[in-house]
Order: sequence, then C-alpha cells, then structure tokens
Amino acid sequence: MRRALLAGAAAVLAAVSATAVAMVHAEAATQTLQSLAAAKGKYFGSATDNPELSDTAYTAILGGGEFGQTTPGNSMKWDATEPTRGSFSFTRGDAVVDFAAAHNMKVRGHTLVWHSQLPGWVSSLPTGDVQAAMENHITQVATHYRGKVFAWDVVNEPFNDDGTLRTSPFSTAMGVGYIADALRTARAADPDAKLYINDYNTDGLGAKSDAMYNLVKSLQAQGVPIDGVGFQGHLAIQYGFPSQMQQNLQRFADLGVDVAITELDVRMVLPRDATKDATQATYYSNVVKACVAVTRCVGVTIWDYTDKYSWVPNTFSGQGAALPWDENLAKKPTAYNAIVSALGGVVPSPSGSTSPPPASSSPPPSGGCTAVYQVVNQWNTGFQGEVSVTAPAGKTGWKVTLTFANGQTVTQLWNGSYAQSGSTVTVTNVSWNATPPATFGFLANWSGTNAAPAVTCA
Repeated sequence: MRRALLAGAAAVLAAVSATAVAMVHAEAATQTLQSLAAAKGKYFGSATDNPELSDTAYTAILGGGEFGQTTPGNSMKWDATEPTRGSFSFTRGDAVVDFAAAHNMKVRGHTLVWHSQLPGWVSSLPTGDVQAAMENHITQVATHYRGKVFAWDVVNEPFNDDGTLRTSPFSTAMGVGYIADALRTARAADPDAKLYINDYNTDGLGAKSDAMYNLVKSLQAQGVPIDGVGFQGHLAIQYGFPSQMQQNLQRFADLGVDVAITELDVRMVLPRDATKDATQATYYSNVVKACVAVTRCVGVTIWDYTDKYSWVPNTFSGQGAALPWDENLAKKPTAYNAIVSALGGVVPSPSGSTSPPPASSSPPPSGGCTAVYQVVNQWNTGFQGEVSVTAPAGKTGWKVTLTFANGQTVTQLWNGSYAQSGSTVTVTNVSWNATPPATFGFLANWSGTNAAPAVTCA
C-alpha cells in the first residue's frame, strides 16, 4: 500500500510538473514582442522599406504580430517624396502605410528635414529660397499623411557629435532657427501627430545629448511645439554601452516630452560567435530595460528586424549581424530572448534542460547598493546570467559578490571586472559604469543543478 501511495504521489507530481511546463511553453508560444510591450503601455516596432515588401517570407513575420509599429526607412525622405522641386511622389510611402494599416501597425513618419538624402536641387538653392522650399516640403508631405502617422521625425540629426549645430542647407540659411520653423510648420500641417527631433549618439549622457537637452528647453521656452525626442540607438558591441542611458531618457522625460528608441540595432565585427552574441544580447536587454523603466518612453523600434535587410554591412565594412533575426529570417535565441526577458516575458528552457532559477537579489544595505540576478538563457551545459545594480544617488563604485552552491563556473563576463575563487565570483565596475544603475552579464557552465546564487552588493 505504501509503495502504491508513493507511486500515486509521484504520478501526481509528475503530472503537475508536466502541466506547469506545458503552461510555460504555451505562454511563450503566444507572446510576441508587441504584446509584451503593450502590457507595459509601450509599442515594439520594426522599420521596413519598399524592396522588403515583395519578400513574402519577410512580410509574414513583419505583419505577423511581433511588431505593433513600423517606420519607413527611406520612402518618406526628401529624395523620395520631392525629387524635383514642387513635384511630389508618395507611392513608396503609401505602400508602407497601406501595409501597416492592413496589419494593425502604427506608422512613424521619417523624416521631414534632414541634411542627408536631399535631391541636388535643394543643395543648389539660393540661401534666400531655402526657408520657403523647406516649409512647402513639410506642408505637402505632412498634409498627405495627416491622420496616417502617429508621430513625425520632423528634424533628423541636427547636431555633430561634439554638440555643435550640423552644417546643412537649412542651418546655413536660417541658423538654429530652422528647427523651430520646421516644428511650427509641421504642427500646422498635421496638428494631431506627435512632433519629434531624432538623432544618433545621444543615447547616453554626453556633449551631444546635452546639446539636444538644451535645445528642447530652448524650444519650450519659445513656445515651439515639441512633443518628443527620438534616440536612434545604433550601437556596436566593440564600444562601451552608452553611459547612464536610463538617466538620460529620464531627464528628457522630466522636461515633459515623450522619448522613444527609434532605430535600434547592435552591430559587431564579423564573424559572430557565442561571446559576441551574448554581449549583443546584453546591449539589447539594457536598452529595452531603460525604456521600460521610463514611463514616458513610448516604445522601441529596431532598424528592420533581420540581418537580411540591415543597412550595417554596406556602411561599416566587416561588421554586421546587428539584428535579432538572422539573414535567413530565423530568430537569434540569445538576442531575441534577451528582449523578451527585458519586457517581462517567458523564456522557456530549451528541450531537455531544466528551467532557469528565479531571479534573486541582495538586501539593500544602508547607503549601499542592490543587485538583482537573473538567468537570461540556459541550455544543457551552460547559461547566460545578468545582474542589475542600483544604488542611492551619489554612490560611485560597486562590487557584487555571487556565491554559487552547485559548482557553476563563469567563463566570460562583460561590463565588469571579475575574479572567481571556488564558488565565489566577485565583480567590480569598470570605468564607464561606476555610477549605478549598471548591468553586467556573463556566460557560465553548470551541471545537474543551477540554483540562484547568494548575492551581495557593496
């Protein structure tokens, strides 16, 4: 009888365990990046372009529910919409808008005024004609798409990396005032759209983001309509992650404007390998987490979703593999799952492995810091871990100690300096992330059991 009872209990436990696993996998199968983002009041989008729309395998994914927003990469830019002065063409932009409407996706208009991809006639204009041409272009394009786009990148890339005003036909003719004039003209043409300024290398704190911050304050003081700032997010793993991205986004949000990650990709020097993929995944996770943490960050857009159509290889020699789907339209598990996890989604363990341990955290000592540990991905003999460090304002420098109980061994760590002695791994900050919040990631081996470590932070 005792054996029968034990067998029965084991059967019940096995059934419960199987049901729980099935529920996790079912939840993972139904979630999408857009559904996870929407649950947090945001969108998750992908840029696209007209050549891609003829690729049915590509469009099946683009319009299949993973993305709730799209941005036309080139078809609304000046050279596409007004190649000859006063002669407008909207065929290519309309194709993107129509696709989005058919697949319940919002459209971000990109871009009305930019120093690049201008037809030759704009650059040849006499200085006195530039303002009229710019205002007419904005009016015609924004009016055509009125009610069809939720936001406009009205002015794109107005600054040099040192924070000085970029030279363009518009700044040459009108000085910095061209930005205010462009925003006022766009508001008159499309009163309901959100109006943004968009730029790259402004993702973290620095001279360029300071210039953007001061510009927004100046525009607000002048009563100029400005609803948001776009942070492009063209990152590379061979460079450090942007300094204090979350704080940077938050300081703009505190001005009363929306913020958005508008053109995210994370490139690497080819060829790919597991270490590079893991670092890339951490960058994606960091960006998405920064947006999730800032209430006025409205969403994240990756700059197309697949390496098949990435702009990176043609621009940066020897670099690529920048997106969460590869050139064969297959998800890259490390990058994709990092985004899912950052959005609060379920990342099922691969077949044959046990579930990752739950997140664990250190207690917050007085005047110290807090470290939150989680497993981002796990396979039969290894896993990818991530630790987020937070602290009261003013703290500089941190040390996290992870004490593993099951023989786990760290083989690679990024965004920190580490040493392992037996079961204890000690991680200290590097120069560029000494001020929390900070995040570091690592690869490690495991066997049998992968329980969460004890975590302390100082």
